[in-house]
Amino acid sequence: MENVLIPDAARTSSARRASLLIFLVCGIGLSSWAPMVPFAKVNLGLDEAALGLVLLSLGAGAILMMPFTGFFTNKYGSRKVMLIAAFIISLSLPLLLLASSAIQLAIVLFIFGSAIGSIDVAMNAHAVLVQERYGRHIMSSFHGMFSVGGLIGSFGLGFLIKLGLSPAIAAVSISVLLTFIAISQYKNLFPHREEKTAEQFTFSLPRGPVLVLGLMCFVFFLAEGALLDWSAVFLQFNRGFEPSMSGMGYAVFSVAMAVMRLTGDNIIHKIGSSRVVLYGALLASAGYMLAVLVPWPGAALIGFALVGLGAANVVPVFFTAAGNIPNIPASVSLPAVTTLGYMGQLAGPAMIGFIADASSLPAALGFVGLLLLLVAFTYKEK
Repeated sequence: MENVLIPDAARTSSARRASLLIFLVCGIGLSSWAPMVPFAKVNLGLDEAALGLVLLSLGAGAILMMPFTGFFTNKYGSRKVMLIAAFIISLSLPLLLLASSAIQLAIVLFIFGSAIGSIDVAMNAHAVLVQERYGRHIMSSFHGMFSVGGLIGSFGLGFLIKLGLSPAIAAVSISVLLTFIAISQYKNLFPHREEKTAEQFTFSLPRGPVLVLGLMCFVFFLAEGALLDWSAVFLQFNRGFEPSMSGMGYAVFSVAMAVMRLTGDNIIHKIGSSRVVLYGALLASAGYMLAVLVPWPGAALIGFALVGLGAANVVPVFFTAAGNIPNIPASVSLPAVTTLGYMGQLAGPAMIGFIADASSLPAALGFVGLLLLLVAFTYKEK
């Protein structure tokens, strides 16, 4: 018996490490875009409304690809999807800085967003399987690595530029790192034959618990996406930060989120999923309000840190719940929930841009804080 269990345990442990590193790849790739936004805004001469429209492309690519990712994951396995998506992220990242028009930037952002959406669905489906093999909640640790990647990407790109590298060369350096990680970890991920699949995969509108979870994910993805797309702009143009330091907002957010997520599994065990969602949503809302209502530059960083602390373990709770809905494979439920969540990523940039154009960027970000209150008292643990 021991000869059977030990290799299986070792393989599960290897799959967990590989999954953690794929979450890291996604976090680095996505957050590297945050400090690029001000460069794109200035280089292309875009105002807030125009920038918001361009930023729609990232969310559009993600949500349009996610349902198809569920199909591909179900048919070919999550690890193949993750590898291909990582390649596309690495190829498109430097191109974001080479776009010479808003249309070109929108096209590259769409491709970049499609790859982000694909790897997001696949890595979460794989993480649900790893968690099932472990027999306890470990989803927060995966999302913690995504947040660590958020720190590396948002702060690291700015640091490389500060050292004297051109933004394009800095982006290429990050792309090389992402490609290396994805290739080196491929063989350690679970193969397709060990994943749960649906006999007949069908595209259908989410309903019931899938719809409810998806709508709540919508708000939290919007809240996180608002910091990804607008925190650097807010710090640079509303709080007087230097361009090279404007990525600090998302970096602080990512640090706080990473710290909380890396300890989040124990927190969820102690206080339960419902309280994690309640307290987390309230804290994230308070963070947004502090950032936009207090003009002191440091208050914005503190506020963004509170958003990270509050939002950290909410999405892992939602994804775990989605992956364990009775009689629905994770390859079906997770794409649906994640697609609805990423609609927040799609609607968020444009909505914030239009509100900012009509009033101010602080007012637009404050509105996001109010939306978080709607989630605080909605989620009930099943």
